[in-house]
Amino acid sequence: MIRWRKGEVLSVRREWPGAMELDVTLPEGRCRALAYPPLVGRPQPGDTVLLNTTALAMGLGTGGYAMVVAVPDRLPEDPEGPGHLVKARYTPLQATVLGADEQDSPFHETLRDADSVDGMPVIVADLHSALPAILCGLYGSRSPATLRVAYVMLDGGALPGWFSMSAAKLREIGWLCGVVTTGQSFGGDVEAVTVHTGLLAARHVLAADVAIVTQGPGNLGTGTRWGFSGVSAGEALNAAAVLGGRPVGALRVSEGDLRERHIGVSHHSLTAYGRVALAPAQVVVPELPGPFGERVSAQAAELAARHELVGVPVDGLEEMLRNSPVKLSTMGRGLSEDLAGFLASAAAGRHVASLLA
Repeated sequence: MIRWRKGEVLSVRREWPGAMELDVTLPEGRCRALAYPPLVGRPQPGDTVLLNTTALAMGLGTGGYAMVVAVPDRLPEDPEGPGHLVKARYTPLQATVLGADEQDSPFHETLRDADSVDGMPVIVADLHSALPAILCGLYGSRSPATLRVAYVMLDGGALPGWFSMSAAKLREIGWLCGVVTTGQSFGGDVEAVTVHTGLLAARHVLAADVAIVTQGPGNLGTGTRWGFSGVSAGEALNAAAVLGGRPVGALRVSEGDLRERHIGVSHHSLTAYGRVALAPAQVVVPELPGPFGERVSAQAAELAARHELVGVPVDGLEEMLRNSPVKLSTMGRGLSEDLAGFLASAAAGRHVASLLA
């Protein structure tokens, strides 16, 4: 289940809000390790650290770090302040946070009877890598200074919101007004119990004009019809609809994936939007050129029985994507290796910009 190691910190490679990347030496040699200071304190060169090396041994692309579990010789101070929501519950690293919807929160009264997001557009995507691409399309015709966009993070991928360097950078430059971590995920600007209260918090706590909902980095798939964490995209569309939002589905599209089930429109989108999402939504179909574009349109057509399909031109979006303030990468492929996938996400952002206009 878990591969345990003791190591010694050699150096701090880099850090961003909530996370530190370290060089660590193990009996097997040197490796990269990741520590979350809010959980384990701040490791320093020379510290002995207890590590979980499971993802490293498995060669996972997104999570291929040794994870710092503890700095046993220098434990952090006990946490102070309110908050009794427990996330990552009944695991060795369960953490107590202040939930926006709990009784001790200053926003409890705001959220206690909140039942609507007041028509707020809610863009839902399968993969975390869609987040910056959607924002590129959204801000193609709108200045970030004129919009408040919240990222609502589901718990199907990484649980710590701190893991996402993209979200941290987008928050820093003002492309996001905040991150809401829902379910078992934690570490956002706002904590919420469910995706429903996460959307309500985005609207009523962060005053967002738009919410983008995706998993954290590192989704899980098994190559089966139902065994993938992205089914939550369909559930998020339902949540947006029941709360009076304007649900918009971004398709997962790929021209560079080697797996047939993900070429064109991924089976993840067809299942999540075609079978899981019971409420009607607008599903954005990028108007891609050539035979591949025809394939995408034909595959998306099966969603028309339940949803409104909205064709969106992609002209000019590639330039916007190339000017992204954060690195674009999906399943290890960059912009040039899977342009169609990023265009599909950016098209969803472009469509919502037109709704707001």
